[in-house]
Amino acid sequence: MAEVTPAGSGGAPVVSAPPADGSLRIRGGIGGVSFQFEELLAGAAALDGLVRQLQSVEVEADAVKHALFPYQPDSYTSGSNAIVTVGEAGRDVGRVRSQLQHIGDDVRASHREYEYAEARNALLLRMGFHGSEYGAAPEPFALPGVRGIVEDWVAMAPRNLAVLLGLPGPLAAVAGGLSGPTDIRRLVRDATDAPGLMFLKPRPVSIVGREKFTADVDLSPAGLLRRAGAVGEQGGRIEVIEVDGGSRPAWVVIIPGTQQGGLPEGANPFDPAGIAEALGYDSEWTAGAIRQALQQAGAEAGDQLVAVGYSQGGIHAMNLSKDRAFLAEYDLKFVLTAGSPVGGISPGPGIRSLHLEHEQDWVPGADGLANPDTRDRVTVTLTNPLAVPPLQDFGLGPGHRLENYADGAALVSASWDNTLKDSTTALAAVVGTGGAATVTRFSLRREARPAAPGTPATPAPRGMPGATAPRHGPGASSGRGREGSSPRGTPG
Repeated sequence: MAEVTPAGSGGAPVVSAPPADGSLRIRGGIGGVSFQFEELLAGAAALDGLVRQLQSVEVEADAVKHALFPYQPDSYTSGSNAIVTVGEAGRDVGRVRSQLQHIGDDVRASHREYEYAEARNALLLRMGFHGSEYGAAPEPFALPGVRGIVEDWVAMAPRNLAVLLGLPGPLAAVAGGLSGPTDIRRLVRDATDAPGLMFLKPRPVSIVGREKFTADVDLSPAGLLRRAGAVGEQGGRIEVIEVDGGSRPAWVVIIPGTQQGGLPEGANPFDPAGIAEALGYDSEWTAGAIRQALQQAGAEAGDQLVAVGYSQGGIHAMNLSKDRAFLAEYDLKFVLTAGSPVGGISPGPGIRSLHLEHEQDWVPGADGLANPDTRDRVTVTLTNPLAVPPLQDFGLGPGHRLENYADGAALVSASWDNTLKDSTTALAAVVGTGGAATVTRFSLRREARPAAPGTPATPAPRGMPGATAPRHGPGASSGRGREGSSPRGTPG
């Protein structure tokens, strides 16, 4: 546990934020505040065990002392000395036991105070209140940035709306508190039912083509994110990689970011409508297509799995971590995301995750929620300065560029921070570090929108890209060359 008070000083342990590692700001994991809370309780429990052992020693010493009384007349001096010595030893044990019990009580009191403060802040955040005036903020150790500003505005939208409607400050605060924070999932679902926005309603997603080849694959966080960029260069594709998992195969699913153009309108499951499916409908149809892809690639029930996603793809990847049907079939061990708003997604127990965000990328804050600080969940905020690109290449902003995240992932792998080492080691334990692997790329298509009443159905164009396996050789499809780039102006 990180401690401000030096050991042996007699001061109470103090929970502290993990220090920044260069341009990386780290939250969660074994250095996170929540895990330090767990360590406080674990320490108190360990002290309780010692106290019980010392109590047994006290009782035994007292029994020995009383057992010596009948022998005291045989040799008064030596018998008395023995009785006194045993009695003093018992009292010394009692003093140590009392001190340990007092320390344990102090540790529990410290935990209660921290727990109260965290519960208060969590309640304020759920009510839509946060900021310096309330002593609570989504990222208490973060510096201001575009991401934080967007997250604040989304989280406080109910109160901001009340202000725009002209309610006085106190009434606006009450109105925001009663409505709670912005429910992005509900807003997305309501939007898909609105006239003119029905095209956002999720529709079935199916596999229409695949290609299989062998390639050298870099399975580091940076290498996996760059593969997400390479997969995203071809519309509507995902990648399933079979790696050597030791006793049995392990698998990696690569899911790209948002794509536009290149396919008939509405056919690409990763177009902007895919964001609505991911945020509002838990990736219902896309998750089903990913399960089918794993089955066709040869994955068996119980196989270990890692899911990797960039931007929209990261939301789909995290949705797999709470999909009961998916988890019943596959042993999802790790999720890696970059530039993805996934703060509202709670993975199943034991699933590790690593999330990369940039303080100047507004996309991760679009759901109005910070990623939870837990033992299994690590969030790395990149703070490196960024060059502003030309307007025609601006896209969703320089902070959202995948190559920037890949460079940040390389820093994560090279870091000596214990939290990051623990997280990257957990990933490598499933997939290894890289080498020759079997890669299968699948072409996915979304079902066509129903024709409006009275409108003749339009047949799907012949020769739809991806309907058959593209004729790429292993070298051309290994993810090298333009890997990590994305179509100009295409949002992630």
